Amino acid sequence: MGTALITGATAGIGNAFARALAARGESLVLVARDAERLERVAAELRGAQSGTATGTERRVEVEVLPADLADPEALARVAARLADPDRPVDLLVNNAGFGHNHAIAEAGLAEETRMLDVLVRAVLVLSHAAVPGMVARGRGAVVNVSSVAAFTPGGTYNAAKSWVSAFTWGLAIDLAGTGVTATALCPGLVRTEFHQRAQLDMSFTPRGVWLDADRVVADCLADVARGRVMSIPSRRYRLTVALLRHLPLRLLGRLARRPGGPFARRP
Repeated sequence: MGTALITGATAGIGNAFARALAARGESLVLVARDAERLERVAAELRGAQSGTATGTERRVEVEVLPADLADPEALARVAARLADPDRPVDLLVNNAGFGHNHAIAEAGLAEETRMLDVLVRAVLVLSHAAVPGMVARGRGAVVNVSSVAAFTPGGTYNAAKSWVSAFTWGLAIDLAGTGVTATALCPGLVRTEFHQRAQLDMSFTPRGVWLDADRVVADCLADVARGRVMSIPSRRYRLTVALLRHLPLRLLGRLARRPGGPFARRP
C-alpha cells in the first residue's frame, strides 16, 4: 500500500477520494483550510478498517496538514511534505478549489488573485514538489482536478481550469516512460458543497445532469490505473466535451452570454 496526499479533502470530490483510497488501504495525508473539520474527517477514516488484497484488515493511517493554499508559507509546508524522501507520497490529488458568482468586472482583484493562487499556483507548486521523487522511485501518479468548465468561456474559474487541463497534458508528456502518470479529472456538475459555497443558484438544473462524487472518483481512479491523461466521467459529459471542442469560438461566446443558457453565469 502507498500514501496519497489530497488537497481539499474535507468535502466533495476530495473527501470522496479520501474515502475511496482509505477503503483500498492507502495511507492518507489530508490537506484543508478548516483544521477542526479536517480532524473530524481524519478521525472517521482512522476508525475505518480497510481490507487488503490478502483478505486481512488494517487501520487507515491518516496524517492531517491544515493549510490555506493561497498562503505562500502554508503552500510551502505542503510542498515540503510532498518532497520529503523519508515519507514518500505515491499519489497527489490536487483538488482544492472554490468558485464565485461574479463577473470579471464585478469581482475584486483580491478575490480573483486568490482563486488563481489556489487553482493554478498551488497545482503548479505541489506537482513540482511531488514529481521528482516519484520519478526517482519509478512510480507514482498526479491527479489534477479540472472541470468541463475548462472547455467553455466563463471568467477566471474557467480560465484556471483550462490551465489545469493544459498543464496536466504537458506533464503527462514529460513523464512518459518514467512510470509516473498525470491525469486531469474533468467532471461536469457534481453534487457537492461547491455551488452552495459559491452562492450559485442551481435550481434550474435538470436532475439527470448531476453526477455522484463517489462514482466520479471511482471512474477517475480506474482511468489513472489505465494511464489515461483525461478522465471525463459519464458518457453525457464525454459527448459534451467532444461537442465543445468543435464549436466555433463565436458560438461558444453566444452560449455563455445567453440568459438561461447552459454556460451562463448564475445570479
